[in-house]
Amino acid sequence: MIGCLTGIVIQKNADCILLDVAGVGYQVYCSERTLSGLPGDDTVVRLFTDLQVREDWIQLFGFLTRKERELHNLLTSVQGVGAKAALAIVGSLDVDETIRAIALGDSDAIRTARGVGPKLALRIVNELKERISLLVSWAETEGEAPVTGVGFDESRVKQPAASPAAQTALSPAAEAHSALINLGYQQGEAARAIAAAGRDNPQADTAELLRLSLLLLVPK
Repeated sequence: MIGCLTGIVIQKNADCILLDVAGVGYQVYCSERTLSGLPGDDTVVRLFTDLQVREDWIQLFGFLTRKERELHNLLTSVQGVGAKAALAIVGSLDVDETIRAIALGDSDAIRTARGVGPKLALRIVNELKERISLLVSWAETEGEAPVTGVGFDESRVKQPAASPAAQTALSPAAEAHSALINLGYQQGEAARAIAAAGRDNPQADTAELLRLSLLLLVPK
């Protein structure tokens, strides 16, 4: 498994880059969002990577943050969602927008990605809405890939935040509150939304509390 690569950008293409890592050139497929955030040729970059192996091909996909890579992995776990379709979604919506869309069952937002039809978008939100906590449990900031000149200083690499400890002992309200904070909401507004959502739904689990809270927080 190739988890990340640090090397010199030799060439940027429409859907991938050629990355020189210690003299070996890796072709890394990236979303439009990632490509637009990368520098020009002859600069150094670190990408989090996902290696996809099939019977007839091996492809490497690169992401600026670990959060984007986890989202890509989650999307490809849905039947019918290939690596390229997942990459299109990651490039069309940022991670927080995708989380909100899935939690709210907003398949129309997922459909904005190139090549994703209505049936596939609906399947994505239906299958992942109970599992989206896999993403929102990450720290709010995972750290973007550092970009410097060719004289790369390893000590300047911003390391991703450590994954939080398992939260199985937390109540659904506490888990939902943590998820909303990770999505960028303030402590107070997150707490008020969860309280309002739980008032009429005392038995709601984390996923349901998160969905109901987002319905209250997202502007109509």
